[in-house]
Amino acid sequence: MSEGLDIGAGVTIPLAEVELRASRSGGPGGQHANVTASRVEAVFDVRASAALPAAIRDRIAARLGPRVTAVAQESRGQARNRAVALERLRIRLAGAAAPGKRRRPTGPGRAARERRLADKRRRSERKRERRRPSGDDW
Repeated sequence: MSEGLDIGAGVTIPLAEVELRASRSGGPGGQHANVTASRVEAVFDVRASAALPAAIRDRIAARLGPRVTAVAQESRGQARNRAVALERLRIRLAGAAAPGKRRRPTGPGRAARERRLADKRRRSERKRERRRPSGDDW
């Protein structure tokens, strides 16, 4: 992962295009958490990337927006959080870069057709019972 983030389809994003920011982690942790910048935020600007082909760039921007962010603050060490944040970013980008499955149109199943016809018969019978009786029924 030192050379870049492989997001599939033969596309690798160089780490130079990913902005890494470190800050203090929130939550409990005692004195150590108050002095170390172990929280890591990995930010990738989709529109400014030269490594992405136009079709994949547009697909990622449409699904995730122009800037994609991943944050990690679980570990006490910045190096571990950096690796986790980059992996989360890679997973998000790979998921958005993959083309969606084409929907195969389907029709209603046999049981659904039978239920619909049975409901139609019940509704028809109910409405027929509401009608005025004809002259033959008197």
